[in-house]
Amino acid sequence: MSVRTRADLEQLPPYVAGRTVPGSIKLASNEVSEGPLPSAVTAINQAATEVHRYPDMGVSALTEALAAHYDVAPEQIAVGCGSVALCEQLVQATCTAEDEVIFPWRSFEAYPIITQVVGARQVKVPLTGEHALDLEAMLAAVTPTTRLMFVCTPNNPTGTLVREAELNAFLDRVPGDVLVVLDEAYFEFVDDPEAPDGVEITRVRDNVVSMRTFSKAYGLAGLRAGYAIAPVKVAEALRKVTIPFSVNALAQSAAIASLQAQEELRRRCADVIAERGRVHRELVAMGYEVPETQANFVWLPLGERTTAFNEHCLENRVVVRAFVGEGARVTIGQAHENDAFLAAAKSFGG
Repeated sequence: MSVRTRADLEQLPPYVAGRTVPGSIKLASNEVSEGPLPSAVTAINQAATEVHRYPDMGVSALTEALAAHYDVAPEQIAVGCGSVALCEQLVQATCTAEDEVIFPWRSFEAYPIITQVVGARQVKVPLTGEHALDLEAMLAAVTPTTRLMFVCTPNNPTGTLVREAELNAFLDRVPGDVLVVLDEAYFEFVDDPEAPDGVEITRVRDNVVSMRTFSKAYGLAGLRAGYAIAPVKVAEALRKVTIPFSVNALAQSAAIASLQAQEELRRRCADVIAERGRVHRELVAMGYEVPETQANFVWLPLGERTTAFNEHCLENRVVVRAFVGEGARVTIGQAHENDAFLAAAKSFGG
């Protein structure tokens, strides 16, 4: 007799991380090529001498720093092991097996995985023909058993943005007992003046969570630190379901130092935004369809050509993130890395 596990997990798709191929340029995981901010490196080195001690389980210093940065009460903040951990905690805190979670699709590929692991029902709402979130369709999908909705903006992997007026019109119509999670992992790369600010929305709506991360613009993907700004009751529930000591000491120190280095961050993001525009323009000039993007990546909806494109890029020593049969997501790297990708894309043909 063998040990029994949940039968439904056999159908659970694994989370697929961006590949790392030695000697190749990795543009598959939306990492920032420049690495962590210099002040964060100093903080990490200093904190390394204390790793024989348990980290602050309440993440109190980072929580206070975030509260001061955003001018919110510390009780409204929950910190997790990356924003993906907070996604899972949000489902755990709001749903049972009788409840539903609505999210756009395609979007962040962890949404269906964490929903199924928790035991809730998943409702995937297709994107529009322009690769954007279909908020009207998401509203139409709401039922009495809906407890949670993920709104990823800019959307991963398409990069498309939900604009402020559209989002507020949507939120006006969402039932008050449904929690809307604004997944803003790429917020720092947004330069559209019509973009919403999820933190500001949480000040006036009590069923909205803004979720952000230190993994992307701040360059701390390997340390895993994300945070949610939420109604006090929701933030308290998130802290109840977190795994003790899940935010390690190095991550806490590096995140605090990064938060204090806003000028460094602005310069970095400006460089990424400039390169994003260049890459987008050159791909369009080659004949590729590329949606407008507000993230640190571009989306090429290649359909059945995706696998061939992915293999061609690998042959040219560039690693992209391929979604078979749908498209390829390509991270904006440094100029020379982007040049290598653009050369591969040109030789493949738009």
